[in-house]
Formats: sequence, C-alpha cells, structure tokens
Amino acid sequence: MAAFTDLPTDSSSRRRARLWWEIAIVLSLSLGRSAVYSVLSLIEALTRAPLGDQQTSLNPGAAPSEVWDVISQFLSALFGFAPVALAIYLLWEPARSGFAKIGLTFERFGRGLVGGVLLVLVIGVPGLVLYAVGRELGITVQVDASPLDSSWWTVPLLLLAAVRAGLLEEVIMVGYLFDRLRLLGWNTWTIILSTAVLRGSYHAYQGFGPLIGNMAMGVVFGWVYSRWGRVMPLVVAHVLIDIIAFVGYPLAAAWWPGVFGPPGG
Repeated sequence: MAAFTDLPTDSSSRRRARLWWEIAIVLSLSLGRSAVYSVLSLIEALTRAPLGDQQTSLNPGAAPSEVWDVISQFLSALFGFAPVALAIYLLWEPARSGFAKIGLTFERFGRGLVGGVLLVLVIGVPGLVLYAVGRELGITVQVDASPLDSSWWTVPLLLLAAVRAGLLEEVIMVGYLFDRLRLLGWNTWTIILSTAVLRGSYHAYQGFGPLIGNMAMGVVFGWVYSRWGRVMPLVVAHVLIDIIAFVGYPLAAAWWPGVFGPPGG
C-alpha cells in the first residue's frame, strides 16, 4: 500500500486533509467513539449522585446458564480487534509491514518483556494508589474490574479482554497516531500530550482519578515510544496491568472492601 508521501499527484493540503479524514475514521471506529461516550457518561454521572456512591463495570459477567451470552461476549471481544487490524493495514508500506513500522514484532521480545514489566511497576502501582485516593475523596466511581463468578469461561474472557485492550490502545493511540501526526508536522511533545489527553478522556466514565491516571500513563508510554520506537513493550505492560486488575480484583475487593468493594458494602 502506497504511503501518503508517495502520492505525487496530491498537493500538500490534499494529503493533509486525507490524513485528517483517515484519523477521524479510525478514531470514530474505536477509541474516539469510546472517548465521546465516556465523557458523556461522566457528565451524566455528576448530575445523578456523588461519584463515590456510584459503580461501573469494565467486564460484565455472563449469566452462567446463558451460553449465547458467552458466545456474544467472545465475538464482541474478537471483533474488537478489527480497528487494530485496520490501523496496521493503513500503516503498511511496500517495503515494510505495519507491524515492523511500529515495532509490534517478537524481535528482541525478551527485552520488550523486561521493559513491559518495568512499565507495570512505574504505571500500575501509582495508578492503584491514585484510584484508592480518588475513592477516598469521592471523585472516582467504584470500578468492578471483573465478574465475581467461577465459571470456566470467566478467566479466558478476561484474558482476551486484556489482550484486546492492550493492542487496541497502544497500536492506535501510540503506534498509529504518532506516525500520522508526525506526517502532519506535529512535534513529539505535542503528540505525547494530545494522545495522553485522549487516552484519559475515554476513561472518564470511571471518574477523575482514573482520568488523571490514564493521562499520566499516556505521557509515560508516549515518551517511552519516542525513545524506543517499539510498541510491543507498551502492549506487554498494558496487558499485564489489565490482567492484574481483572483477575486480581476479587482478591482486592475481599481484602479492602472499603476501597474496592461495592458502594455501601
């Protein structure tokens, strides 16, 4: 697929317009749409009751007797990979794959795994503290990260959801947008801060704590990508953070019910 810079018949303004339309389409099919609904959800929640008294769920559980509910959740997660595939396809060049262009490969995977674990420590632990502080201040919704049932499909669905979220956010928010916004002439820190704000916005439904925490995560991940040029460590870190949150949530709810348990529980 020809890159935009390889289209000599287009004027510079037409190339820029096409890039903006492409970005708008990709975001409207994925995280941009989520951001709009998330901000609206936060605004609606603020008009309903104090945020500290409210609850939201990241991964609603399937009814144990409803096999079609499980199939529906599986297909929903599976189709959630489509925007990732679209972004990689649009990044593809004749001499270089979209995967290689953003560093989503298993080359130097050991180093990427170590980098991902370090990012978990840098982002995951402070994020947990920020969530707890937000709950204590009443500015963060109580987030039910995973269903508390023991059905055999619960963990596989949660793992699939973690992989989908890691790929969706890091491929589009970092790999894809950094490439496209650079073509539009944006400097590195403008891109980092802009994508960090967008990252925070689609977590706004969880309240102000996660909104700020995810913006900080966007700044760190964007800076790391600008230095390493590889999205794989970011995907590894994001997936690990989500797995810890999804699978470890029942333990946290049992140990610290005042912070992680249901409001009024």
